[in-house]
Amino acid sequence: MPVRESRQPAIRVSLLPRDTNAHGTIFGGAILSYLDQAGAIEARLGGAERVVTVAMERVVFHAPVRVGDLVSFYCDVVRVGTSSIAVKVVVEAAPPVHGAAPRRVTEAEITFVNVDAAGRPVPIPRPAQV
Repeated sequence: MPVRESRQPAIRVSLLPRDTNAHGTIFGGAILSYLDQAGAIEARLGGAERVVTVAMERVVFHAPVRVGDLVSFYCDVVRVGTSSIAVKVVVEAAPPVHGAAPRRVTEAEITFVNVDAAGRPVPIPRPAQV
């Protein structure tokens, strides 16, 4: 029986030929799009209700991603302000074969702002203090 990892990615995707650049590897913009989605999911899990992206900081592409790689986006909330929330996203990729070791390919810190239906910043709800 395969061993399951203890941490769970916010999202996991297999990238396709349509996502490639002129060099035959996955276009960085495709990775950025998934980074944003994964970070927004984690921001919602961290208490924000409706978020918009305000900054992507320290985006580092460590290694190329290849067509068919299984790409996992792992997230951690690093800061919560009044209406903003910062999420660290680490991206790992591995060939889709049993036992393949994942490699770190990208990482970034993304800042989101919690907004109301009109797009105005609103406080992030906090759990009630006991």
